[in-house]
Amino acid sequence: MAAKMERTRHPGIYKRGGRYVVRYRAGGKNRAESARTLEEALRIKRGREAERDRGEFQPESREAFRTFAEEWVERYRGNGRRGFTDETRADYRRDLETYAYPFFADRLDRTLGRITPRDVDRWIAWLCERPNGRGGTLSDASVRRIASAVRACLATARREGLIRHNPADGAVLPRREEVEDVEGDPESHARVFTREQLDATLRVVHKRHRPMLTLLAGTGLRWGEAVALRRGDFTLDGSRPVVRVRRAWSEKGRRFKTPKSRHGSRDVRLSPELVRVMRAHLAALPPGDPDGLAFPSRTGTPLAYPNTLRRVLRPAVEEAGAAWATFHTFRHTLASLHIARGTNILQLSRLLGHHSPDFTLRVYAHLLPGEDADPLDLEAELATEPAEELGLAVLA
Repeated sequence: MAAKMERTRHPGIYKRGGRYVVRYRAGGKNRAESARTLEEALRIKRGREAERDRGEFQPESREAFRTFAEEWVERYRGNGRRGFTDETRADYRRDLETYAYPFFADRLDRTLGRITPRDVDRWIAWLCERPNGRGGTLSDASVRRIASAVRACLATARREGLIRHNPADGAVLPRREEVEDVEGDPESHARVFTREQLDATLRVVHKRHRPMLTLLAGTGLRWGEAVALRRGDFTLDGSRPVVRVRRAWSEKGRRFKTPKSRHGSRDVRLSPELVRVMRAHLAALPPGDPDGLAFPSRTGTPLAYPNTLRRVLRPAVEEAGAAWATFHTFRHTLASLHIARGTNILQLSRLLGHHSPDFTLRVYAHLLPGEDADPLDLEAELATEPAEELGLAVLA
């Protein structure tokens, strides 16, 4: 039996069991909302009456969160500051289905208007305990990515007048101590071939795929960038032979896409040996137009990552004693060789198409030589130039 409604000394506020009920009239209808405390009830009543008096009152939506989110993710176009790709839409759709609906829809059975900041905080704590499929839990970066989809969804609901505020605004996202995950982000752990392993891999790999792996080793291109290359992207004559990187193949979206930033579009110089390899490879391809793929499958389509990894690379790296290696290992190895020969971080960042030298430094800092810088012999440094011109006192 429901608890009896009891009047309080505040008009329009009633006590029922351990909670309070706020009654008010707005939009031509009598309305009621529940509150946990008297202070919250008073705050709700003042706020709703102020909204009504300003003509801004909007009743909370009773639409189910899942119903709205499923429709929203198909029409969302981003927040206007940057593009919203079909690949990102697929990520949002997957994250909602895997992590948002099981909590807000199946577990809490929430409508849009009933999701509270406390619900969001509990959801984030729940996300932090979800398994990542590799024996651990979701990383902070993964939690932030998933939360961004729900925040954007609720922001749209607020903008469209379905809810009064976005309960995900101000949510505190985790900042836990990171444990390095060698199987996570391919840029996060730069394990590299030894020179002997790289040489053995390129020698034993099937000759049909040797030109592509040689290109990966000599340029540091990402797998998707190499798969997307067209015959016309190679300039092999003249004093500055290059390969032009202007697009990448998305395995997940099964489509070609433009680089995410202007730094991804770049011209990568080719060594004389790579020029020789690529001339022979392109000449051996069946006649075709310059827009034809440089490394097609036997059916003329882009190479499939899982099949090529399993059938081509795995046998070669196992024989070379590097069974752990992936296609990204060629990229890391190129970076390590450049660092060993003294290439600076800015040059390496541009070569690899990173969005900033800071990112390159974070990935490859552990490959930089030495623990401490040698002490500077200031007297020797100043011996060839008068100290007065530098504004320095002469050392005694």
